[in-house]
Amino acid sequence: MAKVGKKYAEAAKKIDRSKSYSVAEAVKLAKETNIAKFDASVEVSFKLNVDPRHADQQIRGAMVLPHGTGKTQKVCVITQGAKDAGADFVGGKELLEEIQKGWFDFDVIVATPNMMGELGKLGRLLGPKGLMPNPKTGTVTMDVAKAVEDIKKGKVEYRVDKEGNINLMIGKVSFDDEKLVDNFNAIYNTIVKARPAAVKGAYIKNLVLTTTMGPGIHVEIVK
Repeated sequence: MAKVGKKYAEAAKKIDRSKSYSVAEAVKLAKETNIAKFDASVEVSFKLNVDPRHADQQIRGAMVLPHGTGKTQKVCVITQGAKDAGADFVGGKELLEEIQKGWFDFDVIVATPNMMGELGKLGRLLGPKGLMPNPKTGTVTMDVAKAVEDIKKGKVEYRVDKEGNINLMIGKVSFDDEKLVDNFNAIYNTIVKARPAAVKGAYIKNLVLTTTMGPGIHVEIVK
């Protein structure tokens, strides 16, 4: 077993590994076991009973959390006839040329549909970084101003990986407990509604709440 730091070991003692906690208890514990000296992120991890190799079991989408994430996202809009959409960067082919040269001073790309052909040429650069815009997450749209507004409000994207996991941020340790619980419940309900028809038996196999450097806390799966 890998050696863990003294602070982590002390924090982990507060958690009963054999128990699943209610959301409110898990949020409280996550704050108590946070060992970071900065305002750490609070994250949730779902282990789902899905096979992402099948198209009908690829769970992907986006939503605006009720209280945002506490993280400020830099948005780059790729469009023709560039105009201010509340984004950090707005442009067309000239921005694509900068990206090609290695410029990545942004967190999210929003694009109009007519620019996707050009963006597609940068797939090898953008794909591995998770930056390629997608209609399913609302980042390919004619209403770029609304897309930027949603991202700035605290929009999160979720996507199941090849092992059937979904990991995402639901806020910061500095958030009130109630806000973290609200954000947790919002994403939990969204994932539950996305259950593929092909899934038999238990859909959510495991559910864990954690902070950036803190130990994992098992959360009750509401049937």
